[in-house]
Amino acid sequence: MNAVTCIEMLSPMWYAPRQTLLLLPVMINMLKLGYFPGQCEWIYCPGDAISSVAASEKSTGKIFIYDGRGDNQPLHIFDKLHTSPLTQIRLNAVYKAVVSSDKSGMIEYWTGPPHEYKFPKNVNWEYKTDTDLYEFAKCKAYPTSICFSPDGKKIATIGSDRKVRIFRFLTGKLMRVFDESLSMFTELQQMRQQLPDMEFGRRMAVERELEKVDAVRLINIVFDETGHFVLYGTMLGIKVINVETNRCVRILGKQENIRVMQLALFQGIAKKHRAATTIEMKASENPVLQNIQADPTIVCTSFKKNRFYMFTKREPEDTKSADSDRDVFNEKPSKEEVMAATQAEGPKRVSDSAIIHTSMGDIHIKLFPVECPKTVENFCVHSRNGYYNGHTFHRIIKGFMIQTGDPTGTGMGGESIWGGEFEDEFHSTLRHDRPYTLSMANAGSNTNGSQFFITVVPTPWLDNKHTVFGRVTKGMEVVQRISNVKVNPKTDKPYEDVSIINITVK
Repeated sequence: MNAVTCIEMLSPMWYAPRQTLLLLPVMINMLKLGYFPGQCEWIYCPGDAISSVAASEKSTGKIFIYDGRGDNQPLHIFDKLHTSPLTQIRLNAVYKAVVSSDKSGMIEYWTGPPHEYKFPKNVNWEYKTDTDLYEFAKCKAYPTSICFSPDGKKIATIGSDRKVRIFRFLTGKLMRVFDESLSMFTELQQMRQQLPDMEFGRRMAVERELEKVDAVRLINIVFDETGHFVLYGTMLGIKVINVETNRCVRILGKQENIRVMQLALFQGIAKKHRAATTIEMKASENPVLQNIQADPTIVCTSFKKNRFYMFTKREPEDTKSADSDRDVFNEKPSKEEVMAATQAEGPKRVSDSAIIHTSMGDIHIKLFPVECPKTVENFCVHSRNGYYNGHTFHRIIKGFMIQTGDPTGTGMGGESIWGGEFEDEFHSTLRHDRPYTLSMANAGSNTNGSQFFITVVPTPWLDNKHTVFGRVTKGMEVVQRISNVKVNPKTDKPYEDVSIINITVK
């Protein structure tokens, strides 16, 4: 569109589609550009005469400064400050300085119109060699997220090498380094188990997918209002790090089935009260007045999820209703789902029961076609077509589960009736809360094929990670016998094959 849209803002926001820069939420101006914008940031402070905005060219290291209320002529152009495309531009409002970074790992300090775009005079260094700002370039990395502490004295960064670095703004000296690389998590898992092995493997697969689609750069870092703590998402959950004591004080959402990406922290008081809080009210032990205290809340997004999530100290207000589940499922159906629902109903392809005939006996199962239509259809069609005939139980873990459905017998094969993989179908009433649960095996979110497993104990940590689509109603002793066969301790594969003869769908 070749334009910049400038907007009178209640809070700093920007949006750069194609060759247009949109600054939200109330439009006040539109500026046409001759390039595709990359990073954008308001760089004016309270009291400044010009509402200046900085925009970088996506393919180069140029930075253009505009008047958000003026015309499309730049007030200033930084054409030699950076030589590579920019990754971040952030304003330190306390010291009225701007910090920018590029893909070569270079970090630069500069100022806006009030200080004539020069190097800030309020920092305690003149030459970059006196600082640690070459740290990223030396490590062949670059910042993917930058934020400042409320007092402006600390800079928190996340690098493309998955390391969190904390700098002192005034000196440019490196204060802390936290390694969040995959090799570190693997070593940590081996030293002291952080997650069940299956769950750890699933999360590692998600992390590799993040790197494959270049989504690691979307993870951000924030300070709390004291400036002593930083928060950011990792494969284990949201880490809360005390940068003063160099300790991880808490990990939030470790048991959740999400990979946290962007997050924001609110530490104010949610409810506005008309009457002022007196000293007597503060000193009292009135439980009603305790609700006036700050209600810290973290709002975050997740990888491959069209939802946002909130972490808070408050319990749900309505806990008595049967429908008052924690999660709100309000997504609109996809175009494919709407089309499938409106099409005429074809021949019946699903059933609510089946019998798995194995070399050690029969297993009767109840299926849930209403709650998991695609998963049950996949299972029933494969069964009727004889797809599962002769498949072995290739993975058996005593006291946990038995797994089958792979034509290769290696745990790496199998596909759905549609070819490839299909999405998860989680339902609030179907949980891994009891033994003899029939569930889909996968290699991460929405990677279901043909493999499935039957648990022999309750496995609640698998909820919202694997689709529950059936229960064993008869033949539990057969499942137990299969789970007790001797297996290779390294591969969990039985020494003597236990196989599916065929599956009868009723």
